[in-house]
Amino acid sequence: MIEVHTASPAETLSLGRHLAAHLGAGDVVLLSGNLGAGKTLFAAGVGEGLGVEEPLTSPSFILARAHDGFLPVVHADVYRLGTSAEFEDLDLPEQARDGVLLIEWGDAVARGVPEDHLLVRIEIVGDDKRLFRFSPSGKWNQKSLEELAP
Repeated sequence: MIEVHTASPAETLSLGRHLAAHLGAGDVVLLSGNLGAGKTLFAAGVGEGLGVEEPLTSPSFILARAHDGFLPVVHADVYRLGTSAEFEDLDLPEQARDGVLLIEWGDAVARGVPEDHLLVRIEIVGDDKRLFRFSPSGKWNQKSLEELAP
């Protein structure tokens, strides 16, 4: 596990851009944290890093939104889902197989995604300060994420 602290929204956005350099087709990133932790802001940074031109905004009410970039990005928010069957019906890993899948509230559906995924837990530690914990699973254990930590 890698831990990274950010001290401002700009640093959170930048951290997302840095993670984008480690992403490839088929990668799944689960974002976890309380309301207001910065999941959407971090996802927006990943989108910027992957060349998505329109801003990534919370897909809470539509569940998932696809974006074009250097790699396609499917950005999902599963907060409003009631069951794992509803998540399975969305078939998000298949929709994002040629790009990157970012799932907000992803810890709730971790059992329904491929074993190869990265879990990013975001904790509020101050007004604008956040603690990011990057927990790799499967092939992510072979990727070096050390440069994300200052």
